Amino acid sequence: MHSAIFANTPQPPYYAVIFTSQRSDTEHQAYADMADAMVALAGQQPGFLGAESCRGSDGLGITVSYWQTEDDIRRWKAHSDHLIAQRMGTERWYAHYAVRVAKVERAYGMR
Repeated sequence: MHSAIFANTPQPPYYAVIFTSQRSDTEHQAYADMADAMVALAGQQPGFLGAESCRGSDGLGITVSYWQTEDDIRRWKAHSDHLIAQRMGTERWYAHYAVRVAKVERAYGMR
């Protein structure tokens, strides 16, 4: 899974959910299908601003999703389809993961 584009975020402040994971070596296609479905579903949620994702050949991946508010993040975490994906991740696909939520107060870059 990877994203070749940057998320088009607004001027801060907004929030970032940083999901770092180490994949187990199982069910690669099922995982890819679920990851694609979750990105598409997140894109339909109120407050979703975009996401960036990459995964190395060693299975270490980082996905950063951007949200307008903390309430938007809480609603996404509790979404019924997302809860199923979370459960499958812990039971089947991840050897380890960490979630960090941060407020973006400043952002800059180059195009």
